[in-house]
Amino acid sequence: MNPISSLYRWQRITPEDDHYFFGYYDRCPWDAENRLHLTMRVGQCERLPERGETADIGVVDRGGNYRKLVTTRAWCHQQGSMELFLPQHPGRFLYNDYDEANDRIVTRVCELDRGVVGTLTDPVYAISRDGRYAVSLDFARIPRRGYSYADAVLPPDAWPRDLDASGLRLVDLESGEVRMIASYRQMIDEHPFGYELRGQRLWLNHAIFNCDGSRILWLFRQSPMDYDPKSHFWKTFMYTAGIDGSDVRCILPDNYWGKQISHQIWGRTPREVLVDANWTGSGHHAVVFDDDRLPFVASKVADSHGRMAHMVFSPDGTKLLADSYPDENRRQTLALIDCASGAMEILGVFDHRPEKPGIGETRCDLHPRWSRDGKTVTVDSIHDGKHRGIYLLEL
Repeated sequence: MNPISSLYRWQRITPEDDHYFFGYYDRCPWDAENRLHLTMRVGQCERLPERGETADIGVVDRGGNYRKLVTTRAWCHQQGSMELFLPQHPGRFLYNDYDEANDRIVTRVCELDRGVVGTLTDPVYAISRDGRYAVSLDFARIPRRGYSYADAVLPPDAWPRDLDASGLRLVDLESGEVRMIASYRQMIDEHPFGYELRGQRLWLNHAIFNCDGSRILWLFRQSPMDYDPKSHFWKTFMYTAGIDGSDVRCILPDNYWGKQISHQIWGRTPREVLVDANWTGSGHHAVVFDDDRLPFVASKVADSHGRMAHMVFSPDGTKLLADSYPDENRRQTLALIDCASGAMEILGVFDHRPEKPGIGETRCDLHPRWSRDGKTVTVDSIHDGKHRGIYLLEL
């Protein structure tokens, strides 16, 4: 019997000689033809990367044929190297790397048959659906080192030294022009409880474009200077803005966040936001609200399996994928939810019990991703107890 599901035919598409994975759930790993899937290859999954430690980036096809393309020094176990195909340039993708000569994280532009063909001075966090723009931020400021890079060294300063020059940036991928979307000063001015930020470490992460590329959502976070990743003691404030820097606003303060939300993503329309909210105390479910209505008015799309989940709409908006963190038996569940009826179907249960305890931010989440046509799902899993791999299901 298939160890993942007795109903669905999952297949591993990466080799079994090392650890292979893609990374986060809020991005597409496929090329424009849904033929090649980007993948990271690393030698260890039991500790954070160290300075100078490299990872390979390659592609794998549906038949399991892997091809190494480049090596990078900017990677982590949760989000890889932010490697992303450019849909308007077939065979070209972006990824982050460390530029040793200038001591900075940059974006490399790679073509499948030519290798690296260009470098952008700012690192990429996400790209718009049409591939025209990228959003960038300072990875060095992220104290959650499992979501940053070893060569992006954490600065000693609680705040950026120049609040006007640091913040969320927009990169034009055609011209290379970079401009500020929202500075730290703007974010502090819009912060609901700005008086409490003094002496707190400030950082940004989880930036993403909406469906038509007109707006960006990101998280503004604060923590004590002696940040302890085991305590998870930080506060989260969700912001959105137009890509031209207009309408910077905090749409979800920490008092709505707390332990009640674990993940967020844009929804089916340009203003819809999807979260896995547990505001009722009955478990985490799929909840949406529009970012242009304040105070926000939330509605439930569907019940989920009740646990914290990475949730993502299908390209046509009719379905939801929702995974889970390991339960008490270290099993992770992947559900498919019909948005119209709310019906939920379990696509697979991934038994991660052999994974060593205490892995923390090098853990292997499923991070479910859709293909561009919505017909294929892939996840990262280490349920064989040996090597992390990418698993594929044709719906």
